[in-house]
Amino acid sequence: MISIWEKETFFTKQDIIIVGAGFAGLWAAFYLKKKKPHLKITILEKAAIPASASTRNAGFACFGSLTELIHDAGVMGAAQMVDLVALRYRGLKKIQKHFGALADFDRCGGFELFGNDDQQTARDLLNHCAYLNALLRSVTGCKRTFQLADKKLERFGFANTSHLVQTNGEGYLHPGKLLCSMLQKVQSTGVQVIQGVAVASFEPAQGKIKVEAQDGLRFSASALLICSNAHARELLPDIAVTPARGQMLLTSPIKKLPFQGTFHSEEGYYYFRNLGNRVLLGGARNTNFSEEETTEPLTSASIQAALERYLKNTVLPNYKHPYSIERRWAGIMGMGANKLPIVEQVQPGVFCLLGMGGIGVALAPELGKSAAAMMLR
Repeated sequence: MISIWEKETFFTKQDIIIVGAGFAGLWAAFYLKKKKPHLKITILEKAAIPASASTRNAGFACFGSLTELIHDAGVMGAAQMVDLVALRYRGLKKIQKHFGALADFDRCGGFELFGNDDQQTARDLLNHCAYLNALLRSVTGCKRTFQLADKKLERFGFANTSHLVQTNGEGYLHPGKLLCSMLQKVQSTGVQVIQGVAVASFEPAQGKIKVEAQDGLRFSASALLICSNAHARELLPDIAVTPARGQMLLTSPIKKLPFQGTFHSEEGYYYFRNLGNRVLLGGARNTNFSEEETTEPLTSASIQAALERYLKNTVLPNYKHPYSIERRWAGIMGMGANKLPIVEQVQPGVFCLLGMGGIGVALAPELGKSAAAMMLR
């Protein structure tokens, strides 16, 4: 049994309990406190540190590659695609405003590679660029959000690549530093963050939400916000969110690395960047979708092999010096049914912020603000 001191502090009834201390939960807490500083808020995090996708990604600050956005416009319609890009773009600006210097945020620019077998001619790409530039001008404020950059191919040294498209609006950051800075910020406003507490269930009862953890600890609040993303079905079995593992590898230092920036290919399913003079490469989920629909946070031999092939055959094809893979890791993303995030009330007093679609770094600031506004109506 807990002590009276614990009951009257850590376990006292809260105004809001947030499940998940990743970017979604932290941004929601940030805006809840900004709107109503008196709110008593507790964030419950199942792990010792938030270890799903927020700190296990590649550190991209991006809003979507050319082919990804063309594909999205075809599936969800141009208007919804533009709305989604606007959320991401505004989110990146908020990160830069509030935490940019603390998170090593650098708008270094982004590129998309097109392979020799992509069947995309220069004219096709110019047409795609013109189409998206017209649609996104009101979002980015740029006449040319995307532009053909084939002249840079020789300098970068990529193989199996026929064309390159550039966007200046993207960049990279240090997600670990961003998350640490956000934790410090929300805690400084009085938000209580309790780590190592895995929520097992919740139950509305007598005008409050009772929350029970797997170890038997009990909490209560007037409202509950579920931000556990890829693990959402553990609490909301009917929610349309599918886990998707994203795997990464990091090389040893590369002498005279010929490129800097963020890079995508195959509709964003492969992505890499420089981390100083090392290459951080991730993706290849499209080589085995079913295997990667998992909440298991370990790397797999098949995906890592695909990443190493891409590294050797496309990214560093002419590199003559020996290098090694220094580190491998995986993070679990949450994919909504139609790539649109889910911010909604699921029952009285219970809300969710889920389905970041693998681009939660950029989406979380705006969606956290929307969730806060929804809960305070």
